[in-house]
Amino acid sequence: MPAEMGRSVTMRCSFAAQIRRYSAAPSRSIPPAKQRFVPKSGTYPKGFLAGTSHAGVKASNTQHDDIALVVSEKPCVAAAVFTRNLFRAAPLEFSRALLHRRQNAGVRGVVVNSGCANAVTGKKGLYHANEMSKSIDQCFDPEEHFQTNEEEFKLRTLVMSTGVIGQHLPIDRIREAIPRAHAALGSEHEHFMAAAQAICTTDTFPKLISRTFTLPSHPETEYRIAGMTKGAGMIHPNMGTLLGIICTDANITPGWDVKNVLTSANERSFNCISIDGDTSTNDTIALLANGAAAPEGSAPLRYRKGGAKWSGDEKVFHDVLVEVMTDLAQLVVRDGEGATKFITVEVMSPHSKKAAQRAAASIATSALVKTAMYGQDANWGRILCAIGYAPGIVHNPVQQASPEENQVNPEKTSVSFIPADGSEELKVFIRGRAQEVDEKRAKEVLEMEEIKIVVWLDELPEGGKWHTARYWTCDFSHEYVTINGDYRT
Repeated sequence: MPAEMGRSVTMRCSFAAQIRRYSAAPSRSIPPAKQRFVPKSGTYPKGFLAGTSHAGVKASNTQHDDIALVVSEKPCVAAAVFTRNLFRAAPLEFSRALLHRRQNAGVRGVVVNSGCANAVTGKKGLYHANEMSKSIDQCFDPEEHFQTNEEEFKLRTLVMSTGVIGQHLPIDRIREAIPRAHAALGSEHEHFMAAAQAICTTDTFPKLISRTFTLPSHPETEYRIAGMTKGAGMIHPNMGTLLGIICTDANITPGWDVKNVLTSANERSFNCISIDGDTSTNDTIALLANGAAAPEGSAPLRYRKGGAKWSGDEKVFHDVLVEVMTDLAQLVVRDGEGATKFITVEVMSPHSKKAAQRAAASIATSALVKTAMYGQDANWGRILCAIGYAPGIVHNPVQQASPEENQVNPEKTSVSFIPADGSEELKVFIRGRAQEVDEKRAKEVLEMEEIKIVVWLDELPEGGKWHTARYWTCDFSHEYVTINGDYRT
């Protein structure tokens, strides 16, 4: 056999033998390492239901449910945050307009399809989003005629889509599937888990969280909150990065109040994660509140702008929402496409919160930092490099980022790796000086699944205080390239 032919055969055999250890299995079986993140039970908000059905949105999906509903038995208060990507998908434009018309009140719920993003699809895409909303609304109000000149003012259901960009939805199959999802609605754990699974694409496990909480003004009342999200790639903060639905039986004032609390919680959670630095066309996070658990006569939660002034019941619910959304966001990072590491980046600055955020974001999105973590290489030079070119820290004429003065002091900057097992930190760069690194010890630290990078941008002056920013990210592996190399086909 000629040498070239032999090499070609060997390469083909090598590629054929590749096993996608970190990507979603066709059977949707959950990898053993990820099963600990999937709850076996849950406590879900009163008056909320979930249901699923199979439409076959993606031609290759012949059996798994790909339509999900999360709805309230009575119309509820709702808000959403959307991607800032200029190529916003039709469901986003439709849902944003619906919330504006309804002033964040009288919303039924959310309908989601996976397998097709319905993005960059023009007027036809908007028509399809409208049809999805109308189909579920008609299941609740079968006598409603939805006349053409009035229907847009009557629609109550938000729409989300996820999958391949630039393709049209098989809307006839979706119309047929939505009544089946409606018939399957239920309030049990299996209903919500099925919905969390149905919205997945390259996710290796469904992401679902539920909690109970009380409010100080009437501690005898138990409230509930639940959230589900999907996302494993094309994840980078500039809104809410992915799809997410959070519902609660607490009572929140409609209008800007519900939007304000969601936006504040989002800035502390989903806007602090990054997998690959790509902001999707379809990112949407929605919050639904129906007040079903609120005692008669209790005051609704009010969130005027300016979170520093929130106290009492408002502060407690805000903190609960931040906790739930942070846990959901971290599940997305743990399921990053091809990821083998969960990385926390913590940056402290004596100068400003903004300086810490800029440095943390730059480290978390650096491909060189992420590949070093995959290779278990304590390459702290890449961390310093990422800080040194961060937009807003240095002048960047392309991004029009003008730096503020004295955000980073290179001669006083320090970097450490903090082991997940609680053992002694690995100091690699202290007050502007490289440290002698025990490579064996470094490898032990970086072999761990969870890694924490801590950076101090300067020394703390007398009487000063630290401003801290945290980002969560993952490593870049060979698997990420494999997954995304043929995602569309």
